[in-house]
Formats: sequence, C-alpha cells, structure tokens
Amino acid sequence: MTIELLLRYFHFASIFVIVGALVSEHLLLKPALAKKEIDRLSKIDGIYGLAVLSLLAAGLSLWLGGFGKPTEFYSENPLFHLKLGLFVGIGILSIYPTVFFIKNRKGNADELVKIPKSIIWMIRLEILLIFIIPFLAGLMSKGFGL
Repeated sequence: MTIELLLRYFHFASIFVIVGALVSEHLLLKPALAKKEIDRLSKIDGIYGLAVLSLLAAGLSLWLGGFGKPTEFYSENPLFHLKLGLFVGIGILSIYPTVFFIKNRKGNADELVKIPKSIIWMIRLEILLIFIIPFLAGLMSKGFGL
C-alpha cells in the first residue's frame, strides 16, 4: 500500500466523519437544551474538530507533500482555491457554536440553556457549504479549472 493511498483514505474518511458530526449536531439541536445535552454536543463537536485536523493534515500532505498529482495541479486551479476558501469559511462558522458549547456544558446537568438561533443557522450553513466541496473536487478531477 502506498502512502498516497493511505492519505487519500484518511482524507476521504475524515469528510464522512465531518459530515456525520455536523448532521448529528443539527439533529440534536433544539431551541433549549439541558447542560447534559450541550455536553454531548460538545463531545460531538470535539470529534468534528479532530476530523477537520485529520482532513487538513491529509489534504496538505497530498497537496504539498509530492504524493499523487503535482503541486501545480492544485496550486494553479481556481476551483481548488474555492474549495480551500469554503473549508476556511466552514471553520470560521464553526467557532461560535464550539465556544458556546464549551462555555455552557458545565454546571447542573438538568439546567436548560436557550440556544441562539444563529447557532442553528450556522450549522445549517456549514452543512450546505460542506456539500459543495465534493462537487468542486469532482469538477477538478475532470480537468475543470485548469
């Protein structure tokens, strides 16, 4: 097995974990949650964060590490830059929900906390944007953007 194959596998598997975590967060969110539920969301958000780091490490290795396609294939493709921009945008959108979950998970487990609507909408937007990235990757694989 080659390093490239392993990197592509971890890159791909990380995407599944990210999508699963985001969908889980969305499905568990309600207008008000007990602190124990927020703690659960915080743990899911931690898994999301680890998957993002795994995706980033594998993706950067594939891009800059000389595995697979030449670095120029990615660096000179505007669709790749759009993918990176969406990835960064998703990361920025995830900051506020993460901080909210961390700040509100401790205390009386049954205490209810009102969830700001902005958190629900940010996670929905993250899900929407994450589904655009594979479409751009498919276009790149067919030579678009070169």
